[in-house]
Amino acid sequence: MKKIIALLCFSTLLITSCTSDDDTDFDTIGSTFEITRSFNPANNFTVEAVVPDNVDVFDADVALVYILDPTRSTAQLDVWEPLPRTFFFSPSGFAQFQFNFIFDAEQSIASIEIFLESDDLGALAADITDNQVFRIVVVPSAFAENPPVDLNNLEAVKTALKLEF
Repeated sequence: MKKIIALLCFSTLLITSCTSDDDTDFDTIGSTFEITRSFNPANNFTVEAVVPDNVDVFDADVALVYILDPTRSTAQLDVWEPLPRTFFFSPSGFAQFQFNFIFDAEQSIASIEIFLESDDLGALAADITDNQVFRIVVVPSAFAENPPVDLNNLEAVKTALKLEF
């Protein structure tokens, strides 16, 4: 009888100690930084953001880029829209922010090229071209390939990666 009780206790301990239901992912580390840039003919409506030295970037990483939406943001809450972001104007016309993530493996330097396209770049108002705020999040590609959250939602990405900014 003592052997049965001992075996039962041991098996109960073994079964309950082998669960892996922790919510912390120590393998997925994201980094973030913010830039403010203006787009004009002098820079060919293209800006570059070099990833700061304090942000580790690897060849397999990807960048997520968000633009601050000043019309929907408030003093208490920033609203971030994922790139690409398209603005449509009436009666016709458009402007679109897009980006490229560039990684130089030889020098271990990463940068993000953000560019503004439009059917009439010269006609764009200053609220589209000037002092645009971008938040850039660098994440491992495994996180981006099969994300546990909606990558279009910066707050969800922030929470999932436990980012502070």
